[in-house]
Amino acid sequence: MRENPADLLPELFILGAAVIGLLTGSFLPRTRQWVVAALSVLGLVAGLVAATLAARRADLMTFDAFMLDPITHVTRIVVLAATLLVIVLALGPMRGHRRESEFYVLILMAALGTIMLGAASDLLVLVAAYLLASIPGYALAGFGKDAPGTEAALKYYLVGAFLGILMLAGVTLLYGLGRGTSYESLRAELVAAPDGAVMVGVVLLLAGLLFKAGAVPAHFWVPDVTEGAPPVVAAFVTTVPKIGAFAALYRFAAEALPPGVGDWPLLIAVIATATMTLGNLAAFRQDNVRRLLAYSTVSQAGYLLVPVAMTGRTDLAEPALLFYLAAYAITNIGAFAIVIAVGRDNLGAYGALIRRSRLLAVSLVICLLGLVGTPPTAVFVGKLLLFGAALDGDYAWLAAVAAVNSVASVFYYLRWIVPAFAGDSDRDESLDRTAQWTAYLAAAISLALGIGSGVALSIG
Repeated sequence: MRENPADLLPELFILGAAVIGLLTGSFLPRTRQWVVAALSVLGLVAGLVAATLAARRADLMTFDAFMLDPITHVTRIVVLAATLLVIVLALGPMRGHRRESEFYVLILMAALGTIMLGAASDLLVLVAAYLLASIPGYALAGFGKDAPGTEAALKYYLVGAFLGILMLAGVTLLYGLGRGTSYESLRAELVAAPDGAVMVGVVLLLAGLLFKAGAVPAHFWVPDVTEGAPPVVAAFVTTVPKIGAFAALYRFAAEALPPGVGDWPLLIAVIATATMTLGNLAAFRQDNVRRLLAYSTVSQAGYLLVPVAMTGRTDLAEPALLFYLAAYAITNIGAFAIVIAVGRDNLGAYGALIRRSRLLAVSLVICLLGLVGTPPTAVFVGKLLLFGAALDGDYAWLAAVAAVNSVASVFYYLRWIVPAFAGDSDRDESLDRTAQWTAYLAAAISLALGIGSGVALSIG
């Protein structure tokens, strides 16, 4: 068994930044808490460099439970990059806050748990990662200590705790049936177990992972947390945890489930259909942009479940999932950066945004139409890949459902875009400069990733 701590260098950088930041913040005056933000940025950048270098190595298992392969490499890079953008977005709103240090530490710990989710190849490590990714999120949701935030945090915690218990029950059942917790042993032993019992354990395990993914039927927390939590927290919880959740779902299906056990593709396809459809229907009449983005992230979870359903049925499933995760993460953070830049949640506040900032209005178009899957954005390429995966996996009906939902989503995104170019302008309100530049960067990366998708996919 390989036990080289250097294999976990990106994770150690995040953990080190969190621990040092917490200790440093305990002794700094409130006016100098920005030092912890700088430490967090330094740790994330160092982790990003280490993760990029590690991606060039051959696949290996370390500590008998942590798989280092393309899924882990992409999870690491996307989580680190997305968390770095969130930290940058938080610099303005958190400056001088009496719990500024704690905020950055909680973000780092949740990001660490998310990476562990995507890399775990053992059920016990998966549960530990679930808790590490979840518990800091509960505290972040109520960070504002106001009524909406408190309600959001309570709902987030109760749903997470309940579904976490179901997940533990599923782990216990699968452990009993598979005589072990490692994915390798489960794949070997579950062949002889009763299909019905295996599927009960799988469904219970799905409860926790679907909660982290924000998918139906574990999506109820998403709109309330997105609206009630601080905008920066909303950007984080609707983006980063999803990355680890979908990577964990794919890895579990590919490495732990024996071929032919139960009907995994149909189960996930039905959940994907319900998720993308419900998310779109709920978003149609939203006048609050944060709730609109919340239901948008629910529908995006449905699209991301399509390649998960095709696990083992086509070679397109893995690249489709990994590329879409990267595309979604950068585009969703860009959309939230625009919300933070404007500083208001009602659609009317975005009237004639183009007169206040042309680049921000253009970024809004790129990010929102990017979430639809409009060329040449990154999500467009991701959707092409998932459509191809569904067709190649003999699930043409699922590709059709995803295409119809993509077209339908244009309606509610246009309800946000049109006023930005045709409504009345409110020139008295200033824009958050840091958030503006973050939105510009996210929009530019989305276009660059879409245009250069051939290079990105060939590297992968």
